[in-house]
Amino acid sequence: MKRSLLAVALVSASTVLAQPKDYPVQAVNFTAVKLTDNFWLPRMKINHNVTIPASFARCESTGRVKNFEMAAAHSGKFCTTFPFDDTDIYKTIEGASFSLSLFPDKKLETYIDSLIDKVGKAQEPDGYLYTARTIDPQKPHNWAGPERWVKERELSHELYNSGHLYEAAYAHYYATGKKNLLNIALKNADLVCSVFGEGKLHVAPGHEIVEMGLVKLYRITGKQQYLQTARFFIEERGRYKGYDAKSKDPWRNGAYWQDQQPVADQREAVGHAVRAAYLYSAVADVAALTGDEKLLLAVDSIWQNVVAKKIYVQGGLGAIPSGERFGDNYELPNATAYNETCAAIAGVYWNYRMFLLHGDSKYMDVLEKMLYNGLISGIGLDGKSFFYANAMQIKNHFSHQAMEPERSGWFDCSCCPTNLTRLIPSIPGYVYAQKGDAVYVNLFVSGNATMNVHGKPVSIVQQNNYPWDGALTFTVSPQKTDAFSLLVRIPGWARNEAIPSNLYTFSDNPATKVSISINGQPVEYSVDKGYAVIKRTWKKGDVLKVDLPMDVRRVVASENVKDDQGKVALQRGPLIYCAEWADNNGRAANILIPPDAVFQARFQPDLLNGVEVLQSEVPVITVDEKAQTVSTNRKLVTAIPYYAWANRGKGEMMVWFPEKVKDVEIIGEQSKQEPGKK
Repeated sequence: MKRSLLAVALVSASTVLAQPKDYPVQAVNFTAVKLTDNFWLPRMKINHNVTIPASFARCESTGRVKNFEMAAAHSGKFCTTFPFDDTDIYKTIEGASFSLSLFPDKKLETYIDSLIDKVGKAQEPDGYLYTARTIDPQKPHNWAGPERWVKERELSHELYNSGHLYEAAYAHYYATGKKNLLNIALKNADLVCSVFGEGKLHVAPGHEIVEMGLVKLYRITGKQQYLQTARFFIEERGRYKGYDAKSKDPWRNGAYWQDQQPVADQREAVGHAVRAAYLYSAVADVAALTGDEKLLLAVDSIWQNVVAKKIYVQGGLGAIPSGERFGDNYELPNATAYNETCAAIAGVYWNYRMFLLHGDSKYMDVLEKMLYNGLISGIGLDGKSFFYANAMQIKNHFSHQAMEPERSGWFDCSCCPTNLTRLIPSIPGYVYAQKGDAVYVNLFVSGNATMNVHGKPVSIVQQNNYPWDGALTFTVSPQKTDAFSLLVRIPGWARNEAIPSNLYTFSDNPATKVSISINGQPVEYSVDKGYAVIKRTWKKGDVLKVDLPMDVRRVVASENVKDDQGKVALQRGPLIYCAEWADNNGRAANILIPPDAVFQARFQPDLLNGVEVLQSEVPVITVDEKAQTVSTNRKLVTAIPYYAWANRGKGEMMVWFPEKVKDVEIIGEQSKQEPGKK
């Protein structure tokens, strides 16, 4: 019998008997939510029919599968680039497992089993699983070191591989009920727990995720050692004595690995953005499951630092190409922005955990910003072209080493494409949550869900055309008339809040307000932590309607973000917009959006798989270099959702637009290439 799969390790407390602590808010089971949505369901179908098969095919053609076969035979030469290439198979198995719950597929399930068989044969008798060493222990990958674990702190990724194995095993077990991959993972986890811990080997994992994976295995098994080891790895950070604390180089001072000081003392997001957000996700897990107040204070403080000083307007994380890392506070350059797709994915995992800790809509607001903008921008509408980094602007005559002006089919380091395969089909697990008899509605996705309130089933049917339309309808049907609370998230953008800080604000006022009715009658409600709380005795077929204002909003940045001064970004609903060359006479960097510009929204069903575009007549600058003149003429300008850019070829793209001619970087069009290091 298939068991339910939750996004991001969110099984109910009953999974582990007598579990003393857990998140105060619990997710509604993944398989309890069936989508009919016009925005997400097609993406999930493309993921199932295109992205996952393409990912598996590339794992075959690039030698990732062959590495496991050679490891089983103890013969050959590791044939891919990185020692963490094993994880691309694990992540795609995880995504395929989620997808099997949405779209049963015997052929896919059989193929997954064949891969799991190869993974199992590559595992060493004591549970060790790392093809970069097992193929030829005498000549391991040069990142691996001569013996197990000796380079785990900085290069080997042995525990990173284990973490993705655990995540995949968790998903596969709950999606299919099979234990073939789970048994491999448990055998490896038992080895890891026997090697690392107090009185054993001490190391802070170089690339975090094993901590999250161990927590998932703890939830399945109730084995305390898994949770204890996850906590041990977190508490090991900041204890290595070989760093130079006086150095500003993040590799030398430990900040690149979030290893510069104990996690409980950290208050700022630093270092490699993906590693960081995976760590912070695990810190939230361990804080929830152990009641560790110091870890809770740390992760709360770091989250606040990110949303107040280190996040891009479209939800991107990791501003600096060198090290794929967070910059200093307010260091958010547009020309060289990095914004790795994996960082947005990790940000979704982290923000959902923060919501489960606190039940506050601000975390879901940030999650929504990432999900609808800087995350799905990472995958093309065809389902098989990708961005590793997500640019904030593309200008003619300017490039740098890490800039990606067009999508790629694959990367030597293919973490982002395979990460997308596992995130997209997990979205149903983020829609609803519960705390006692309070039901949270977090995402607006058409479909139906069934959950238990007071031990009795309650059905909720969502109908909407989100994110294009703010009219939301919920039909609530308890099995028997019952009193409980429905908490509907009123997004920050609908409450005049661009982000839960003053990093970005709206410069204009909304023309309309939120309205709520039940069975056609306006209803009074209170707002708690960003949720409209509707407490009543519900009967079968009650219809709740929520109308969110979908005005086009102007976003401005804090004066501390130097690159964005004198500029404005556009937002409608949860979507950030950009201008792209294809809609604007081959250019985008010459567009002004003055304060008096009025944009109209218009849905174009035949454009980019159907999008709402924004249009206005605004000044456009023309530079005649030969005559050395600059002229400004008003033209109709079109903006598209940021996520949809670069699906029509290579050309200019802009998110932030100058409001005045004096703020246009006309000379900058001819600037020298800036260095960037990936």
